Amino acid sequence: MKNVTVVAHPLINNSMTLLRDKRTQADEFRRHSDIVSKLLLIEATKGLQTETSKIETPIASFSGQLLTDRVVVVPILRAGISMLSAAYGLLPSISVGFIGLVRDEKTAIADKYYEKLPDIKSADTIFIVDPMLATGGSMDEALNIVKSAGAKRIVVVSIVCAPEGLERVNKKHSNVPIITAAVDEKLDSNAYIVPGLGDFGDRYFGTE
Repeated sequence: MKNVTVVAHPLINNSMTLLRDKRTQADEFRRHSDIVSKLLLIEATKGLQTETSKIETPIASFSGQLLTDRVVVVPILRAGISMLSAAYGLLPSISVGFIGLVRDEKTAIADKYYEKLPDIKSADTIFIVDPMLATGGSMDEALNIVKSAGAKRIVVVSIVCAPEGLERVNKKHSNVPIITAAVDEKLDSNAYIVPGLGDFGDRYFGTE
């Protein structure tokens, strides 16, 4: 599918199996979520810009590269918060915005209940993070919000995606790349991803 990158890595395969396993407890679920999130964010950051910086090593002069892009990470509440620690581990200087969206269980339509974004400039790189991309409704709305705030360079990072959600996001935001660990089979009649891994937020935060 256009603009979708499924990251292949043995560590992702291992962690995804444990994330999907219904027997996995919250502590292990969090640990493996962090592993997958970091590997996906490493892939997502490949396009960040750098500039040459001349430094002195303990032995000699050296011309290296330092990041120049300002990065804003925007988790979709609540499950998106689970990917923040991985982002901070890789990019400690990021700015963070929050978008709160809740899906109506009957209609599967996302309603916004919270929004707090930093000042966004067109040159900034925005990562919208949400571990599950199901119908695509929440991601569609989040993309509309950050675009309205001035974002031009946006990357979506999601651990598990459904084809229906990817199709919706691709149709409405064809210029936005999506980085994921898995594209699953389908959505069921309740708009849950199959085979999926259950309710990510409940399993991560121990609120099942």
